[in-house]
Amino acid sequence: MLGVHRTTVANAYAELESEGLIQGHVGRGTFIKPNGHGLKITPPAPPVLNGHEGIRWELLFADERGEEILSRLTASAPEDALSFVMARPAQEFFPVEELQTCVNAVLRREAAEVLNLGPSDGYPPLKEALLEMLHRDGIAGKDENLLITDGCQQSFDLISKAFVRPGDSVIMENPTYPGAVAIFQGARARCLGVPMRTHAEPGTPLGLDVEALEATLAANRVKLIVLTPDFQNPTGTSMPLASRRKVLELAGRYQVAVVEDHIYARLHAREERIPSLKQLDRLNLVIHIDSFAKVAFPGLRVGWIVAPATAIERLRVVKQTTDLHTDQLAQATLAEFLRRGLFSKHLAKMRKIYTSRLAALDEALRKHMPEGTRWTRPEGGMCLWLELPPGFDASELLIHVKERGVLFAPGRYFYVQGPLPNTLRLGFASLDEKQIARGVATLADLLRIEMRKRQRGVRRAERSRVALV
Repeated sequence: MLGVHRTTVANAYAELESEGLIQGHVGRGTFIKPNGHGLKITPPAPPVLNGHEGIRWELLFADERGEEILSRLTASAPEDALSFVMARPAQEFFPVEELQTCVNAVLRREAAEVLNLGPSDGYPPLKEALLEMLHRDGIAGKDENLLITDGCQQSFDLISKAFVRPGDSVIMENPTYPGAVAIFQGARARCLGVPMRTHAEPGTPLGLDVEALEATLAANRVKLIVLTPDFQNPTGTSMPLASRRKVLELAGRYQVAVVEDHIYARLHAREERIPSLKQLDRLNLVIHIDSFAKVAFPGLRVGWIVAPATAIERLRVVKQTTDLHTDQLAQATLAEFLRRGLFSKHLAKMRKIYTSRLAALDEALRKHMPEGTRWTRPEGGMCLWLELPPGFDASELLIHVKERGVLFAPGRYFYVQGPLPNTLRLGFASLDEKQIARGVATLADLLRIEMRKRQRGVRRAERSRVALV
């Protein structure tokens, strides 16, 4: 029936039996021998070795992401380097004594409870304190709308696990926070970058290009839109009110959820604040994420998500399977910190400090930067976006600047696609005004040197062309 001669089949069976793989029984047929009774199993291939170093782990990684991360720039720099690399708070102002008082109060009052396992959605007193703070911010919500996380990075991770399947399209700002890109790319999402407008022009507001957003939504079936409307990382720009309303209108029309990263919004230099997307949301479209990390104590890793109850319940289940719950002692300490009014007091102090440092950065750039460079003018946050003259590569400039003890983050790290090599981010929050002025002066000096080298090269090329003629 199979077109194979019976002799061929018989010979094959005989060979298998000789190797101990099968055993024939008269009147019953031929059977595969069970393991332990003569069945030969090919052993697994040995680990891939690299000389005497053991396993070559990079060959076992699940993906090929190996891009140098921003923290490596800081790790490889001298201790006295002036680093504009990271957008992180100034640790010299951490209210350590106040925090220690809160820790001691919590341990005296409820040590056994907070050192035990807790609810996956968060420590109840912290949730109560956060809901009060959110209500003051104009964000209505109940206990069922709030989930405590290990910070915004975990919030992104939980959202990706709860909502994103491989191949789903996720719209992101371009450029944007690389940690979010890594999360959604790790979930095998199709990340679609929408341009950020970093310089005002007639009829084109700063921030997300809303027209490009609409075109992207029309051309793709999108699952999520991920945005940082206030003091966006890395550009520092903020989305105008009209653009925020348009984003929500488009999200409703195309039935797409919006993830709002609110982590920088409290660090505003002016008293006037544009309402958050969550404040403006009337259709339950927005998943709002926030954290204490940019104000104080980023090492405590406590953040939160505000969303419709159905979404929160799904995220809670994912959170529970990920790490059971956020550290209870950290939650209880921050709840005490909030209850005593210490968070509001510290926030007011840091807003003044960062406003002064931002002004110092803008002043230094105006004073030192050569013609052809331009930069954003944030009104808060922790970072600023700078564009070198066309044709320059920020990564190459960094090599020379680093030798002089100054570091910055090349713009290529922040793009979803189509990176512009002449861009860079300056994080200013962790440097004082004198350090900022010195660092910018060094950066400008090195840029001028490179510009003069380029001009000499152009003149030599022109002379060569004349000689050939």
